[in-house]
Amino acid sequence: MLDPKTVDAHVERIRKQGFTIIENAIEPDLVAGLNDDLLRLERELEIKPGKNPFEGFKTVRIYNLLVHGKLYERIPVHENVLPVVEGVLDRGCLVSSLSSIGIDFDEIAQPIHADDQLIPIKKPHVPTVCNTMWALTDFTEANGATRIIPGSHLADHSPEYGRDYESIPAVMSRGSVLVWHGSLWHGGGANRTRERRVGIAMNYCAGYIRQQENQQLGIPREIAAGFCERLKELVGYGVYNGLIGHIDKTSPMALLGQREGTRMIWDV
Repeated sequence: MLDPKTVDAHVERIRKQGFTIIENAIEPDLVAGLNDDLLRLERELEIKPGKNPFEGFKTVRIYNLLVHGKLYERIPVHENVLPVVEGVLDRGCLVSSLSSIGIDFDEIAQPIHADDQLIPIKKPHVPTVCNTMWALTDFTEANGATRIIPGSHLADHSPEYGRDYESIPAVMSRGSVLVWHGSLWHGGGANRTRERRVGIAMNYCAGYIRQQENQQLGIPREIAAGFCERLKELVGYGVYNGLIGHIDKTSPMALLGQREGTRMIWDV
């Protein structure tokens, strides 16, 4: 687990340059297990590459991973990553989406974009999105490492979609995690090797922002009921700042069979 001083250093790097890399954050057995299971899902679900420039024509993506087994429940709450995300957003943050991204040989670079550019808020602004990329293989310039533009999270606008921008590759070893501010300009790189570049996109948003994937409808309630307490909160079965997300002054946790009381903001 990262110590508080290390967490603060990562959060400060994100504040200044828009991103940080947590080296060797993920246990080798978890990395290996995820790689194996993603291949299983790809076969069983008959997943095919995307059909547009953003998702990629030679890139395989599997969405809504939390419905596909207990293994994936370890990702959003990982002790070496979540504290950094909470430092960028706050403890009321939510899972926005959880998916895999496998970039195959001869894929071209993804258009540069910002993950928050569809949110109609004047830029620059406080972070509303904080996203992470787990390296399940080594990320190199040749195999499609995420390309980033340091400092671009401070721009007063989002990138023009489809335009070329000078960027650098976020090179990192298998088991490391890239964490970035949602306003950072970035995009998947081109893969010029014969090996697939595999990553997990574990994305978070502030508790007052709508999630990219609808977690409450996309995850069957009986699956969510089996999540640990923190993951239940992260997918949306909690109340942000004593107000946002309540149901008749009651926490959505009640829908999962938990009946503890919720202190609302006006009761404090």
